[in-house]
Amino acid sequence: MTKILVTGAAGFIASSLIDKLLLVNQNLVTGIDNLLTGNKSNLNAATKNSRFTFIKADTNSFDDMSPIMTSHSFDYIFHYAAVVGVQRTLGNPLLVLRDIDGINNILSLAKNTSVKRIFFSSSSEVYGEPVEIPQNEMTTPLNSRLPYAIVKNVGESYLKAYNQEHDLNYTIFRFFNTYGLRQSSDFVLSKFIRNAIRGQDITIYGDGFQTRTFCYIDDNIDATINCLQKNIGVNQVVNIGSDIEIPVIKLAQLVIDITNSSSRIIHLPPLEDGDMRRRCPDNKLMMDILGRPLFNLEQGIRIIIENLTK
Repeated sequence: MTKILVTGAAGFIASSLIDKLLLVNQNLVTGIDNLLTGNKSNLNAATKNSRFTFIKADTNSFDDMSPIMTSHSFDYIFHYAAVVGVQRTLGNPLLVLRDIDGINNILSLAKNTSVKRIFFSSSSEVYGEPVEIPQNEMTTPLNSRLPYAIVKNVGESYLKAYNQEHDLNYTIFRFFNTYGLRQSSDFVLSKFIRNAIRGQDITIYGDGFQTRTFCYIDDNIDATINCLQKNIGVNQVVNIGSDIEIPVIKLAQLVIDITNSSSRIIHLPPLEDGDMRRRCPDNKLMMDILGRPLFNLEQGIRIIIENLTK
């Protein structure tokens, strides 16, 4: 059996990952979450599977993590635990910085156990305001400013350092706006869809011409699991996202059109920080790993709406 640990297990992406991992009969999956931002209901399907174990614990606490790591002898770790959400991370910078403790705990314990590779959820935020488009894993300088982005950057450096000194393998995923049914309303597309269904105003910051790309959850999960199952992406950084840009204001109008909503688009003052004008990955490596076309944005939005309005 293959023993896999997923931290931040009750989160949107991590819980979706767990469901897919459990489709492989040889996988034994342990999920850890302190439920600060995660939703335990995201694990409803997983908890019905005898090959899944949930432990409420804080990754940032060495006392919590030490007995778990030493007693389970994990083969692989997906370290996805983090404080997430733009407003939450901007409003709680010290809480965000504590996530560095979690990264250090995972790595310091993993080097002394049987862990073969650690998969780390980094973020497009590490690029900061882009100096080139698309943003390539190797050529775009990192200019992180926000605490959340800095923590992800530090996490990447920790992984590379542990690989150099302790031969601990890693794969770093830089996520670019993954969306799907379980995503909380802290995030732009999830908020737009829920407000449109209710006929509530859709608010955007500034003029709305800042562009983003959106990656459907199945594309994210399939690419990341392929790295595990096919033993690829070892000691590499991989952008995980679509390369199709859309202005935020056009995204809002698209959601309104699909839902046939009466919602109005309301402009708010621009955010003082954290709202980059453009963000778009060079996703060639991801596409090679995925081995199939990405979900169309409209297709993904329709899937979410159909499930929310059943």
